[in-house]
Amino acid sequence: MPDVDGFDEFYRGSRQRLLGFVYALTGDRGEAQDAVQEAYVRAWQRWSTISGYDDPEAWVRVVASRIAVSRWRSLRSRARAYLRHGAIETVPGPGTDTVAVVAALRRLPEEQRVAIALYYLVGMPVAEVARETAAPVGTVKARLSRGRTALAGLLAVSDLEEATDA
Repeated sequence: MPDVDGFDEFYRGSRQRLLGFVYALTGDRGEAQDAVQEAYVRAWQRWSTISGYDDPEAWVRVVASRIAVSRWRSLRSRARAYLRHGAIETVPGPGTDTVAVVAALRRLPEEQRVAIALYYLVGMPVAEVARETAAPVGTVKARLSRGRTALAGLLAVSDLEEATDA
């Protein structure tokens, strides 16, 4: 069991210095906080060893700076890929019909919603849906039937509401 009190004291005594150091490296407070947090997590996992070092803060400082540099390199690589391949084409948002169906699905009981999604959206046969949901085939068929009926009612109501609003 790690020395909890020793680690807590170490953390309280070094966190601000370490955060300031990594912030100076990155220029981004959020990135610095993430890197420092990850470094302290790694230190906690190895605290029984690190606590015996002459300067545990130096170990955490090296780890935090390596994490920050690694993230910076990753961002730089992404930027190069962006320049090389261009911007990602924008994907149009969902249409009003899709939004209406999703809103109606949210109003169904979870079992019906899952069965409908697996059967109609994923394309699983009824037997696979039964295996995936740990339900008998007959139960899945009933959920699909009840779900379709409920969806039809929910979508018809929203169509009527839109027609009366116009």
